Amino acid sequence: MGSHPRNSERLLIVICVGSDRTANPSVCWGLADEVRRVNWVLKVDTAVLGQILAQLESLQMTQQAMQVKLDNLSVSTPLSPPPVEAKTLPSVNGVNGANGSSSSSTNLSREKSLYPGRVLLTTYPSQHSITPYPLKWGAPTPLLRGPIICSRLPSSLPFRNALGAHSGSYSIYRALSIAMGTLDPNYKPEYGLTEPPVEIRENPAWHDGQKIVSMRPWGHLVPQVFEREGREGGKGGEGLDIRPSISVTKAHIKLKEIDEAVKRGEIVIDGKIVLGSEPLRREDGSLVEGIDAGVEVNVSKAAVDPIWYLPGVAERFGIAESLLRRALFEDTGGMYPELITRPDINVFLPPIGGLTVYIFGNPAHIHDPSRMITVRVHDECNGSDVFGSDICTCKPYLTYAMEECIRTAQGRHPDQITAARQAASPTNPNPSTPPIEHGDPGVGVVVYFRKEGRALGEVTKYLVYNLRKRTGDSASSYFRSTELVAGVKDMRFQALMPDVLHWLGITRIDNMVSMSDMKYDAIVGSGIEIRKRYDIPGYLIPPDSRVEIDAKIASGYFTKGKRVTQEELKNTVGRAWEEVEH
Repeated sequence: MGSHPRNSERLLIVICVGSDRTANPSVCWGLADEVRRVNWVLKVDTAVLGQILAQLESLQMTQQAMQVKLDNLSVSTPLSPPPVEAKTLPSVNGVNGANGSSSSSTNLSREKSLYPGRVLLTTYPSQHSITPYPLKWGAPTPLLRGPIICSRLPSSLPFRNALGAHSGSYSIYRALSIAMGTLDPNYKPEYGLTEPPVEIRENPAWHDGQKIVSMRPWGHLVPQVFEREGREGGKGGEGLDIRPSISVTKAHIKLKEIDEAVKRGEIVIDGKIVLGSEPLRREDGSLVEGIDAGVEVNVSKAAVDPIWYLPGVAERFGIAESLLRRALFEDTGGMYPELITRPDINVFLPPIGGLTVYIFGNPAHIHDPSRMITVRVHDECNGSDVFGSDICTCKPYLTYAMEECIRTAQGRHPDQITAARQAASPTNPNPSTPPIEHGDPGVGVVVYFRKEGRALGEVTKYLVYNLRKRTGDSASSYFRSTELVAGVKDMRFQALMPDVLHWLGITRIDNMVSMSDMKYDAIVGSGIEIRKRYDIPGYLIPPDSRVEIDAKIASGYFTKGKRVTQEELKNTVGRAWEEVEH
């Protein structure tokens, strides 16, 4: 009400909307322009209107006075409430609880200590004391773009310029930890010595507000760039809760499939990318004889939490931003009302899983047009990737892609060797010269997205498995089975996927280890050239996953082999449950 200066307008709007839940607000606004007709519209006399108006103004003044008192109380209240002492729940049926109390008085005391103020369900753009920190998506430097602030701590709440919470779906565990008293809500991480050991080189896509809309390009440099803004006010800072959304590190990975590839001579130990593992030893330090320790692969890797720029995300999907906001609010159980009430805030941290980037070889080679780049974009499949389920090709395709990335990083990809030999003797090779075994080292990239079960989730995926196995598990009904359970065959919607490739600085892909037409279309559509595609070798396809592969090929997935017709799909049938005793 306070944003409308004319009292008769304010009164008419309140009555129109408040007296009839079906009233059309636009009609009320139109009637407000004819304030002289207010008695006719409401069929009440001027004296009654005056009394209502006086009461409304009195209520408004009272509300403003309460707000001032609340603001003063918030300022006088220490930003760090006293630490909550961890307690133990009394045993229930012999089972002891931890870090909590069954006493209602203790719980109430803890709640008041953690949250001394009123419950604030939402905020509004013109609300008293709300001054979002400036944020300009697409600005050429992180300082010009501004920090992302989504914390509801008293020190940060007035300056919030983003909705949601850091760490995606793991934010729920943080809330639980605070409620149980194991985490101080005001604790700010110590980021000293956590900076990236590997440089992810800045590139023009970082400055393009349309190329990258689902992650923050400088997210791994936040503690260093915004050190002053995050420093406590008493130490010359602003005391804002600003957190990184990307972390970069180095590691060794160890996989049985890579060990086997080395034994077959398909990958070589070079001491840089692939290293021999330390011999296995017993507890007394003696060597374990007869067991090959295998190899380890040296990689750089980055973990990325999603940060959505809502106007850009809406444009990427071809829908209105207002529709995107409404859907995100309504179909998450109303989790984020500020998606509706704060149209001035354009950044949202969704409660979903992020992604991990694995880089094989020197990351700097990504920016060298003379170096080969091999890429796989992989969507999570816990059943296969971790536990080796043979109903799909996810794990064998992933490990095969890793092998291709290693060969590329070593310069031992067949295309690199061919190019090197042609460059050495383009027309008349000398037979007495030893053959060249490798070319210039390239770089391999595997991006692992948390989109379990085509983003339908593992529960839905297993329900689909049950339906398939009970109805003959034919490739001809593969996608239909998913649609019957989920209502859609795929919810991964790859439109946002290329953002991470642009973040890395990839402008072309020499080898795309993927059959997916959706991924190919999204990457090429974003401006990245793909020069070569190849599918998974047939010998890596488990028999029970032939249903999936044939169905995908028939639907448009890439293959160099024979196209499968819809009629032929009926002949591809998976293993029945009855064939195996459990």
